Amino acid sequence: MFERPAIGQTAVIVHVAFGERDYSEADREFRELVRSADADVKAHIGGSRLSPDPRYFVGGGKADDIAAAITDNNAALAVFNHDLSPSQERNLEKRLGARVLDRAGLILDIFSRRARSHEGKLQVELAQLRHLATRLVRGWSHLERQRGGIGLRGPGETQLEVDRRLVDDRIALLQKRLRKVAVQRDQSASARRHVSNPLVSMVGYTNAGKSTLFNMLTDTSAYTADKLFATLDPTLRRMSVDVGDPLIVSDTVGFIRDLPHELIAAFRATLEQTRDADLLLHVVDVSNPEQRDQMREVETVLTEIGAGQLPVMAVYNKIDQLAECEPRVEVDTDGHPVRAFVSAETGEGVAALREALGQRCRPDIRRERLEIPAAAGRLRADIYELGQVTEETGTANGNLILDVTASIGDLEAAASRAGWSLSQLRDADDQLTSVDNAAG
Repeated sequence: MFERPAIGQTAVIVHVAFGERDYSEADREFRELVRSADADVKAHIGGSRLSPDPRYFVGGGKADDIAAAITDNNAALAVFNHDLSPSQERNLEKRLGARVLDRAGLILDIFSRRARSHEGKLQVELAQLRHLATRLVRGWSHLERQRGGIGLRGPGETQLEVDRRLVDDRIALLQKRLRKVAVQRDQSASARRHVSNPLVSMVGYTNAGKSTLFNMLTDTSAYTADKLFATLDPTLRRMSVDVGDPLIVSDTVGFIRDLPHELIAAFRATLEQTRDADLLLHVVDVSNPEQRDQMREVETVLTEIGAGQLPVMAVYNKIDQLAECEPRVEVDTDGHPVRAFVSAETGEGVAALREALGQRCRPDIRRERLEIPAAAGRLRADIYELGQVTEETGTANGNLILDVTASIGDLEAAASRAGWSLSQLRDADDQLTSVDNAAG
């Protein structure tokens, strides 16, 4: 479609400072983005300006420096860590003699590589087309040419208008397909809400180690890589706990600063699944010096999608990269786990985190001593299935004393099915003190 130089992997990257205080971290993240796109970086052009140049964004002199770097390194691509207007991209491509890619286009390219599910591919294509719709003009050298000729004469239509119409038609088709997928997803979510399994949704900045931790918690092998946006499609898996039904854990796309508007709009439906979670697991790269800023970026997106009020447990990952950081779980004044320090890479602290998640999602877990009548064999079997029995002893009259850790609600339901109440089953002579959140 476009009359421009062929795409190449050799690249010159450009990042200009406009008074940012966190330039070094933004530049590091930019380099990670380029690496995630598998580009071969030949040169890095920096600099500073008070404001962007309306024609070339970086100014004529800096554009000449970039052109020289492209020529010297035989590069085919100039990647900017900035959002460029269509006219700026067009002007730069003419001046540099190479393809120009801005930050939004770079992230879109990475997303197109990572999408694996049907919905993810539709969302990425929709975002790409919306981005492309504003840039069709830059590729055409015959914008005023009318379609004509023998058998084709008539009102006429510029080639640009034809392409815009085709893009608009494709966007409408993708939106229709995504609405259908959304209905199917809502039906699946509705079915999940009818079961008792709590849903834990993992969120966090990209490359914080969410997928590696997800695999450790659920004993699965979801795709992981030391690249930004290694995970794009949401994944649901069961996580076993010591007491009660398994939890459902969801791994989602990572967040990043200045995410392109096209992607925010396209992936809003996927991210909104997070609102159905019983608990958000905010995974943080504890070794990153910008962790606080990254946490704020995640919190901002959660607020935008309506998940800002959900309960959150913070997980500080990658403690193996710090000299003095031990695995541990911290609780609030009520004894509820609120923070965990782990290494998903080595497995340190993951078992304690799994136990803490069970406690946090099932707060009615108690340790009880129950006296089971000798004839209530089915009740005994139910209790073994529902909880963790640490000791069983007999009484002189043939009854059984069970020390069990389980959900009070589950125990009450089991006792009711057997024709008893939980208070009747408690051993009055030697009752254990009930302890909140004592699972495990």
